[in-house]
Amino acid sequence: MSMMDKLKHMLKGHEEQADKGVDKAGDMADDKTQGKYSGQVDQGQDKMKDQYGTGGEGRPPQQ
Repeated sequence: MSMMDKLKHMLKGHEEQADKGVDKAGDMADDKTQGKYSGQVDQGQDKMKDQYGTGGEGRPPQQ
């Protein structure tokens, strides 16, 4: 089982918490880079939410 599979299994049923973690990590990255890469950070956050969170729209993640 790969690390990503283990992560998906651990986060199953905890999508809101995953979204909060992704948002917090993105905010920290923006803060450390002084917003220089905010567009790329936002794209990464959206992809992570699609994979592990609610998909960014309050809907269940895609399988």
